[in-house]
Amino acid sequence: MNADNIKTKVLLAGATGYLGRHIAKELEIRNIPTRILVRNSKKAKGLSAASATIIQAEVTKPETLKGLFSGVDTVISTVGITRQKDGLTYWDVDYRANVNLLKEAMASGVRKFIYISVLNGNRHKNLKIMEAKESFVDELVASGLQYTIVRPNGFFSDMKDFLEMAQKGKVYLFGNGEQKFNPIHGKDLAIACVDAIENENNEINIGGPDILTQNEVAEMALLACGKPIKIIHLPHWLRRLIIWALRMFTSSKTYGPIEFFLTLMAEDAIAPRYGSHRLSTFFQKEMDTLKKK
Repeated sequence: MNADNIKTKVLLAGATGYLGRHIAKELEIRNIPTRILVRNSKKAKGLSAASATIIQAEVTKPETLKGLFSGVDTVISTVGITRQKDGLTYWDVDYRANVNLLKEAMASGVRKFIYISVLNGNRHKNLKIMEAKESFVDELVASGLQYTIVRPNGFFSDMKDFLEMAQKGKVYLFGNGEQKFNPIHGKDLAIACVDAIENENNEINIGGPDILTQNEVAEMALLACGKPIKIIHLPHWLRRLIIWALRMFTSSKTYGPIEFFLTLMAEDAIAPRYGSHRLSTFFQKEMDTLKKK
């Protein structure tokens, strides 16, 4: 899109998260007039731009959204939680908060709604996180608005778990570690999300440029930490036992993110390749940053 010809006004919700910040930056680069919704103005540091207006509102409280969508052409929502906090559940945030945004968008004559879900999320509705996300997807599809559901593979930021294990000298994997996936950097994903304002795809599956095995990611992490290659492979029955025990004896607040990660680690997750950022470079930059602290 040529920035000189843009008349689009975007409302961005979830801008203080990993992906949201990258989307806000991409909108700024393209000089797209944007309203950025934030719950906590202190977390909005670094989001201000000449083309952006920061507005304080709580997406879980629909009354705070009234009138904020006037003149908006497109809503982009990255709203969701990985770990439940502040007494809010996945259903409160991933489903109801997004429904609040959708209803206000529909009432205000918004043209399009872009929602970021998860790759293969529609195949895992049995997981607490995905149940809420995919229930909202169903609402969006039935809304009558133009829409794009962006389904990314794992974020580079999620790969920090490998680095944390590697710093301790060992990386633990389930099974043989040959499951393949292609995680994506937030900058690359943000470009695709902003491109979706004008493209007509109803659904976009997207991953990074490199398809890697879990073993390869573990090796990258260990090398970035300057550690010898030491990967411990645990049996899948142990993974299944952990999920069962957590579901039986803890609340969804505890087991939700763990069942999500443990389930997805057991299968291939390969999306169409996109972008230019490499995970090995990301790991090295993360370690360089840690060394400076």
